[in-house]
Amino acid sequence: MKQQDKREWEKQLVSEMIQLYCRKKHGALEGLCADCAALEAYARARSDKCPFMETKTFCSNCKVHCYNAEMREKIREVMRFAGPRMLFVHPVMAMRHVIESNREKRRKAESQ
Repeated sequence: MKQQDKREWEKQLVSEMIQLYCRKKHGALEGLCADCAALEAYARARSDKCPFMETKTFCSNCKVHCYNAEMREKIREVMRFAGPRMLFVHPVMAMRHVIESNREKRRKAESQ
């Protein structure tokens, strides 16, 4: 997968997860609440500037965490909530995420 495609896919995935979280937790039927919109913009900006996109699959597998502490905690909360629910809302996207994460873990284990 090309670096730009990978970056776009990661941004799409995080946006879907934030939308699911906002809809269920904040009752946002259309769009996002202000806090979730800010988190989405922040996450997308971090992904755009990521220098490790070629060698990592997802931010959770990265050796450098570039989110500030407040946003890191917010995105963790979103991931904890939305991650398991993505299987029911976006099953293909969720399965692809699991497969890619497992590949990355195996690749890291083999290189050590």
